[in-house]
Amino acid sequence: MKRDALERDWTKGSITRNLLSLSWPMIIADGAWLLGYIIDLIWVGRLGVAPIAGVGIAGIAVMLLMSARMGLSTGTKAMIARFVGAGNPDEANHVAMQAIVVSVAYTIVVAPIGVIFAEPILSLLGLEADVVSEGAAYMRIMFAGSAAMSFWWMSETIMWASGDVINPMKISIFIRCVHIALGPFLIFGWWIFPRMGVSGAALSNVAAQSLGMTLGLWFLFTGRTRLRLTLRNFRLDPNIIWRMLKIGIPASIMGIQRSLGNLALTWFMAPFGTFALAAHSLMQRVEMMLFMPSWDLGMAAGVLVGQNLGAHQPKQAERSGWLAAGFTEVIMLISSVVVLLWPESIIRVFNTEPGLVEVGSAFLRIAAAGYLVLGLTAVFQMSISGAGDTLPPMVISLVMMWVVQLPLAFLLPRITNLGAYGVRWAMVIGLVVGAAAYIIYFWRGRWKRKKI
Repeated sequence: MKRDALERDWTKGSITRNLLSLSWPMIIADGAWLLGYIIDLIWVGRLGVAPIAGVGIAGIAVMLLMSARMGLSTGTKAMIARFVGAGNPDEANHVAMQAIVVSVAYTIVVAPIGVIFAEPILSLLGLEADVVSEGAAYMRIMFAGSAAMSFWWMSETIMWASGDVINPMKISIFIRCVHIALGPFLIFGWWIFPRMGVSGAALSNVAAQSLGMTLGLWFLFTGRTRLRLTLRNFRLDPNIIWRMLKIGIPASIMGIQRSLGNLALTWFMAPFGTFALAAHSLMQRVEMMLFMPSWDLGMAAGVLVGQNLGAHQPKQAERSGWLAAGFTEVIMLISSVVVLLWPESIIRVFNTEPGLVEVGSAFLRIAAAGYLVLGLTAVFQMSISGAGDTLPPMVISLVMMWVVQLPLAFLLPRITNLGAYGVRWAMVIGLVVGAAAYIIYFWRGRWKRKKI
């Protein structure tokens, strides 16, 4: 990557151009990451309905792991963006080094939990035995490889926050190609490889993440990105770590509770049978695919918010958020129309079982109403968090899930004849309430005065 591109000042020039320049590599990078998960589920779908349900539900537990790690990275991202915006790369480098300490500690704590308790965790959801067996096999391997995920995500966060979005994109595309190529060999036992089923899907993911971790750290420590990390003056700094955690813990709680809430929603869905569970699991992947452009526009807006606040330009920071919201609404409107017109075709990409297609397409039609506001939630959450103001998003997220979605998901199937569809309508209502709260808080602008 050319040095002048790496040294670009994102606090100057057209906000629209800066937003799009930051977001398109993020969209491609995360699109490559998501493509691997989608293709995994397509391959696993050839194994049957139970493997789809097991991998999909275990994937929620894996997302809990990732959400917690991504939340902690919010503190790293906010502080590095502020220091880069203020023209202080040495302090940005110091924060990045403390992030390595946090990544090591996180892995030591989290990895054993998923490896040891995978089956008990899934059994608590009241799933059928074959679904638990398939899901636990996938979950154990993914948690065993959590160190690779943690360090890969940390390296991407550091590069993104500093303003380098091209190198993370290149790494993501490369490792996802490796993952996609390796997956079917391990899942179906092609060539010299044993047939591993869902375990093969997990192992191919871990192998790709390990490669991403290696390349990300190599870029950072060899100066091939905007910040060059060095151990020369490294010292453990509890004050910086605490400041990072103070920002990151609310964001982490937000991610954890969302994943726990999704597990609870799965629990509410379990009594309606394997088809409903499998369709619910497929919806998680479809929604991730639709959600990704909005998430990345929000990530880009968050970087611009952080760097502009560091450069004492709060108006520029606010405009970044509103522009990202406008772009994401266009994307989600188009996505909603596509989902409404061709839901059966979308479900058949994964599995052609008539019962699954029928339930899954109905779920998609219901979800389309929520997609119109899903992008706004992502953009404003990431913009506010990019300022280091993570407590209000945590509160909004808790209310959206535990005060609105879950009570309604419990009640609607019981007080109406909606059945499993009541759970899906509860999710839509929660999204609308959350989006309204985020819009109001961002508009009031208290996040612009957040000190970190």
